[in-house]
Amino acid sequence: MTHLQFLESEAIYILRETAAQFSKPAMLFSGGKDSIVMAWLAKKAFHPAHLPFPLLHVDTGHNFPEAIEYRDWFVKEVKANLVVGYVQKSIDDGRVKEEKGINASRNKLQTVTLLDTIEEHQFDAALGGGRRDEEKARAKERFFSHRDEFGQWDPKNQRPELWNIFNGRKHFGEHFRVFPLSNWTEMDVWQYIRQENIPLPSLYFSHQRKIIERHGQLLDTETGFIPLLDEEKPKIQEMTVRFRTVGDATCTGAVLSTASNLDDIVAEVAAARQTERGTRADDKRSETAMEDRKKEGYF
Repeated sequence: MTHLQFLESEAIYILRETAAQFSKPAMLFSGGKDSIVMAWLAKKAFHPAHLPFPLLHVDTGHNFPEAIEYRDWFVKEVKANLVVGYVQKSIDDGRVKEEKGINASRNKLQTVTLLDTIEEHQFDAALGGGRRDEEKARAKERFFSHRDEFGQWDPKNQRPELWNIFNGRKHFGEHFRVFPLSNWTEMDVWQYIRQENIPLPSLYFSHQRKIIERHGQLLDTETGFIPLLDEEKPKIQEMTVRFRTVGDATCTGAVLSTASNLDDIVAEVAAARQTERGTRADDKRSETAMEDRKKEGYF
């Protein structure tokens, strides 16, 4: 058995355990490579039936158009049900307050929308594409990660996981996050995408884009979601870039790259000296930015 076959087998086992242990799970789906791989594995896990749970997308309203286009295509392709929670609705309802200023982002606001959507639909498990190699807070996550009735994660109070025995018991109002790709690395994901020839949004492949460099990050200016200072406008450059992660456009940076196919990307990832989330401005707000967000109920 190759390491990819082992990881695939483990993830499919976790997906089936989730379907067996929970009464109303959902799968978080952003149109990013990790959620795409997770949904691809779910297709295999339950073939020839359709996915036994809906795809859940938290729409910040500041998404890359390519990601939304892919999401809608994929939902039709696999005949899945799609549930969307809108951050704009959370803002309009006064549930969250939109940030102002040059570094404003809706990324953190997603937490409230996510928890509201989980509560509205009474989901008792949310499958996520998080991996332990992404960030130190995610390295602490178990496969079955307990959330209290407020959607909060307590890293010091997690269920033991012995071998492949998972404990999905919970009290009323609580739910779980489940991470079938926990043991995967970025390289594993790319090698699996290449092996399976999984279609991806064009953002992941090198292309020309109008970019502004700010604090060492290459930020997209084409979506119009990045507030620009007057002195920055003449500095917009046409660059050949691609994205290693796909998230809210206000905090997701690009990397200079000429990798236009899966072989090139695998080679590029193997030689990369910067971490995958090194392009994410949201992780740089503080040393514990991800852990703080996760404790509040973030993905």
